[in-house]
Amino acid sequence: MTEQSPTPDELEVSPGFAHDNLQGWIPTLATAEEIRDALEKAFDYRGDVTITRKAGSVVEGYVYDRKRGDTLENSLVRVLPSNGSPRVSIPYSDIAALAFSGRDTAAGKSWEAWVRKYWEKRAAGENAAIEPEALE
Repeated sequence: MTEQSPTPDELEVSPGFAHDNLQGWIPTLATAEEIRDALEKAFDYRGDVTITRKAGSVVEGYVYDRKRGDTLENSLVRVLPSNGSPRVSIPYSDIAALAFSGRDTAAGKSWEAWVRKYWEKRAAGENAAIEPEALE
């Protein structure tokens, strides 16, 4: 018995992956591994986070990059502050607290839902142009 090849329509939509709902989460940062795990999630998060440094200053913004080194001292996270200040690099060892404070701009959205909405509009005869949604 031969296996059927997928149709082009079946190939067009590939499954995505689920994102954790992290909005509002304040992780425990007691160990080096907890700090590393939380900052990996902050990097994948599509909203702003609030980082409190050990000296007490607070940076709120979007984590756009991170560098994982052998130690917390030579690992760093790069943040684009939401207040328009210049970009900031913060060593992992300088982070006292982290909060997922901003709205996750992609929460509840998936590629599959977008494709389904696109085809529903086309079937209804509506304009189904490929345009991004407004971010508010």
